[in-house]
Amino acid sequence: MWIKDFILKTLTRISPKLNTQVLWYRYFGRWWDLKNPRTSNEKIQWLKLNTYLNNPLVSQCADKYAVREYVQKQGCGEILNELYGYWTDPDAIDFDQLPNQFVLKSNYYYHLNLVVTDKSQLDIPATRKLLCRWMRSNGHLLHSEMQYAATPKKILAERFIETEDGLAPADYKIYCCNGEPLYVMVCVGRGMHVKPKFYYFDTKGNLQRELTKDGIEAPKDFTYAIPAGWNKMMECARKLSAPFPFVRADFYIEQGKVIFGELTFTPGGGLDSDKLYQADLLIGEQIRLPQE
Repeated sequence: MWIKDFILKTLTRISPKLNTQVLWYRYFGRWWDLKNPRTSNEKIQWLKLNTYLNNPLVSQCADKYAVREYVQKQGCGEILNELYGYWTDPDAIDFDQLPNQFVLKSNYYYHLNLVVTDKSQLDIPATRKLLCRWMRSNGHLLHSEMQYAATPKKILAERFIETEDGLAPADYKIYCCNGEPLYVMVCVGRGMHVKPKFYYFDTKGNLQRELTKDGIEAPKDFTYAIPAGWNKMMECARKLSAPFPFVRADFYIEQGKVIFGELTFTPGGGLDSDKLYQADLLIGEQIRLPQE
């Protein structure tokens, strides 16, 4: 695994475009047509290598700490989760000052999160070692996601979102094209010891069956209760996505309260080969590139 990662990171250092072409062939079995992107995956790659490359606002909003200032400026400060602190040195974290439950996460890249539900059970020395590995990470080089390249790395501690049923909080990923929310991807069944299912809804909460395998297979009487806070979430997604041709705005809703998650500019590195082609094409058609 490390050899493959080393090769990909080296290719990015040589040329992000070259690495992207190699990855595209690996995931899709064909070369990417750089001049005629049509699907969402293709257009995300185009944006990644052009509009979003060395873009200060994109870099700020990809940074899970710096994006908080942007959310405030867009008039959505009330949806920010409580921040207990941030550190550039894991050894400087005073765990005694943190509550019993909290979430540690890196402001850089993604998948760098640690949920702590009982601090008394936390192995603090092992946790510091983990956080030091996060600080050394250069994972953005794997998929040439250069919006993370200049991120000043920090460790954040945020409020743990406690739910009534004890499961993970409801997670809403809103696909926004040219400042307009279009589709909401919802994961149902996460944390319930069953394989989770993924569904797309339009902004009014109507199931878009044809966009996921789970949607196609859903029973005719399938229903999903749209939570209180849905319209507030759409309003914030519209404000936050306004400057960008494409971004996925991620939120949580718990007991009607909307909580900001993050802004994701290159979901899956723009290499989501599991996405149904009709969904990939439909979303791609909504993204207007600057060249268009």
